[in-house]
Amino acid sequence: MRILIYGLNYSPELTGIGKYTGEMASWLAGRGHEVRVVTAPPYYPAWSIREDYRGSLYRTERHPNEPLVYRTPLYVPPKPTGVKRMVHLFSFMLGSLPVMLRQCFWNPDIVFTVEPTFFGAPVALLVAKATGAASWLHVQDYEIDAAFDLGLLPAHGPVHSIALGLEQLFTRAFTRVSSISHKMVERAYAKGVPPEKVVLFPNWVDIDSVHPQDSSTQNPFRRELGLEEKIILLYSGNMGAKQGLELLAPLAASFEKKPQVHFIFCGDGAFRPTLESLVADRPNVTLLPLQPLERLNDLLNAADIHLLPQRAGAADLVMPSKLTGMLSSGRPVIATADAGTQVARVVDGGTPEDSCGLVVPAEDPAALHAAVARLVEEGSLRARLGANARRYAVQHLGRQQVLEQFEEDVKRLIVSIG
Repeated sequence: MRILIYGLNYSPELTGIGKYTGEMASWLAGRGHEVRVVTAPPYYPAWSIREDYRGSLYRTERHPNEPLVYRTPLYVPPKPTGVKRMVHLFSFMLGSLPVMLRQCFWNPDIVFTVEPTFFGAPVALLVAKATGAASWLHVQDYEIDAAFDLGLLPAHGPVHSIALGLEQLFTRAFTRVSSISHKMVERAYAKGVPPEKVVLFPNWVDIDSVHPQDSSTQNPFRRELGLEEKIILLYSGNMGAKQGLELLAPLAASFEKKPQVHFIFCGDGAFRPTLESLVADRPNVTLLPLQPLERLNDLLNAADIHLLPQRAGAADLVMPSKLTGMLSSGRPVIATADAGTQVARVVDGGTPEDSCGLVVPAEDPAALHAAVARLVEEGSLRARLGANARRYAVQHLGRQQVLEQFEEDVKRLIVSIG
């Protein structure tokens, strides 16, 4: 198959959407498919284009047995606000348009585009229509809903109505629409996409690379930081607006009188400078930069407990990709999420036999403190929840099984449009 992938984020970004799109493209190329990728230079989560990608507006990357990658210009605001984010997203659509139009001469079998950014949807549909290819929209993040619900853009008035109307129009025009959780799939139905067009395409984890280690006291991160005997709570991932990270500093402060408890906050993003200032004098907090992929398993296994904070209302707009690694590491998760959301369903599990952690209401510091205190004190509960988490990852999130199912879905779609 000739597969054209179109998306803002791609390898070598280490976290978030770029990681998954890059792994998917490489996996498909390894299966013998012809794969081309039109994307931007790596900039996430630091909101700064990587130094070795600066200075060239357009570039092409060719490597043996890998996709052919086209990089296009991108405006990246150092301090993203609502309006600047919109300009950022629009700049990718504008800069990538001529490269995408050239792909019409390649005649792809399918045009696969990733949201964010939805600004790319009309371009993907145009190329698919011009070539007779199938069109597939994969929603990692309902960015339009998130922009309004999280207050990045004003939630009332003509801009809101026009944006939602255009989103519905273009989404329904795709041959196939997918998203990464059942609740996000249901949101596609609510936007008017016929159920027969919609499939689940979850994020995955390499369960062989991310796996429980035998002894946390021998963990490299614990040794390097002198934390071998501590109970460690870890947040690792993007430090942005949707994560609800403002809860972390007061949470750490509330445990300062418990010397056996230590917090590690690892990652990068727009909120990191603020978080750094909030925890600057906290002796029970360690801040780490985003870690390379080869250290991911050691990092995740340094934790006794994983923290997954989210702002109220965000848990069904995005399904945090970091959750897959947390579960695969065999450690319990404390998530802040509203009841009934997909994050809450996965972490809570519905029964003690399936529970992977504890769920507390979003933006409730007292409930979060109580959940942490409980898991700090109950080592046997931590062990049981961690074992459940690993079992869930193995049964539902393995990379090979997820991508093989996706490949079959793509083949059937191409055959169906003849």
